[in-house]
Amino acid sequence: MKTCSDLFLYKDEISWCQAGAGVRRQILGFDNQIMLVKVEFEKGAVGSEHFHYHSQSTYVASGVFEFTVDGITKKVKQGDGIYIPPNVVHSTKCIEPGILIDAFSPMREDFI
Repeated sequence: MKTCSDLFLYKDEISWCQAGAGVRRQILGFDNQIMLVKVEFEKGAVGSEHFHYHSQSTYVASGVFEFTVDGITKKVKQGDGIYIPPNVVHSTKCIEPGILIDAFSPMREDFI
């Protein structure tokens, strides 16, 4: 398994990975301690309920999403952020097509 990304990553050269119906992602950089991921959602697409041992911080680059984190549901839009502590159940539904930028610590080995 690769443990560190290239130093420079260009959007037109990074392959997309399907992450569910209407959801795809690009890995924007990582090492053992951190990972940055761009996730694109079509309207109505769902990030299913799940949890992981990683800390996660998410920036809403575009679109509108309904997030549920630890049983609390809120609507977020472009410019908003979400913090998800380790091992907390969370999910999202895309209300208007958009892009999320996720940072994970440590890296998500399951994405590589």
